[in-house]
Amino acid sequence: MSLEETVPTGALLRTSLYGEHLALAARMVPFAGWEMPVQYAGIVEEHNAVRQRAGMFDVSHMGRFEVHGLDAGRFLRHVSTWDMTRLATGEGHYAAACREDGGILDDVYVFCLAPERYLIVVNASNAPNMKLWMEQQIATFYASLVDRHASTAMIAVQGPEALTTLREVIGGEFVASLRPRRCGETQWRGEMVFASRTGYTGEDGLELVIDGDAGPELWRALLDAGVQPCGLGARDTLRLEAALLLYGNDMDEAANPWEVGLDWVVTLDDGAAFSGRDALVRLSGSEGSRQLVCLRATERGIMRSGCPILHDGRQVGKVTSGGYSPTLSVSIGMGFVPPELAQEGTTLTVDVRGKSLSVNIAPRPFYKRSAAKK
Repeated sequence: MSLEETVPTGALLRTSLYGEHLALAARMVPFAGWEMPVQYAGIVEEHNAVRQRAGMFDVSHMGRFEVHGLDAGRFLRHVSTWDMTRLATGEGHYAAACREDGGILDDVYVFCLAPERYLIVVNASNAPNMKLWMEQQIATFYASLVDRHASTAMIAVQGPEALTTLREVIGGEFVASLRPRRCGETQWRGEMVFASRTGYTGEDGLELVIDGDAGPELWRALLDAGVQPCGLGARDTLRLEAALLLYGNDMDEAANPWEVGLDWVVTLDDGAAFSGRDALVRLSGSEGSRQLVCLRATERGIMRSGCPILHDGRQVGKVTSGGYSPTLSVSIGMGFVPPELAQEGTTLTVDVRGKSLSVNIAPRPFYKRSAAKK
């Protein structure tokens, strides 16, 4: 999916923070059926704010569903590649949701709020289809799916100063209690707030979910505390530096977890049946025809999604995500290549509108922050 997706204007949805974006003179663009801010002060300025201080993003367009009931954990194990029954209260885990042939329907994050209550977060572009698919899958389980998408707001606060600021805004003891990939709920000004120590930028921080009507108040409180508002443009450059996959670009239904480096989110040792298990077992024993790799330019030029990747003058793949890294001051990207060319250090060429750009296969990720504070 491109950053600016073409959707008829009349069909665009708006988050509960839409008015806040207009008040800050954000540049609004269509994305995944929503009218979203792509930038406020500028993409590079917002990118650097997250890397150096703290920035916040309206991510309310992401789909949010609660799963309730005796079989809630078993249902989520059935629709995801990781064994969600292993989650204790307050824990979360990333996974893929796959078709029976192993193709990736979506990448998801699941959080255990209580033994019979979970939250699953899905991509905005896939939310309607994932809702329908999960409703079909849940019929044989003692569980129910509760759509929390329209009724809540979601704000991601990221950066080296994010946790310090969040302690001041939503509570020091609560924020200090959250370890990486953990979650919890607390009261804030009479409203229940869900928080998880997760993100999509390569920096530390929290992702917050609150009732939609209270979202603007929380946004303004964070703004008053000095958090920089950031748009989709900076979110994309940040996640690319961290080599975090974007659904629709770096993976889709034609890709399986093994070829995009998501083997660590596939649980096969429990023996439980889940959507795509049999196909993934078969695929795990084969090398496959392609592998997603990180690409770093060795000269001036900017690779973009869709650019052909060449080896000895022959196209061997294409760039799935690409752009300029403000942190590294070089063009970076990801793309599929044959396994025999996937070794780190291999030199390839990217065709950028008819001009050759030399690139090397680089270690993943491109950028990694210092160790998270405990």
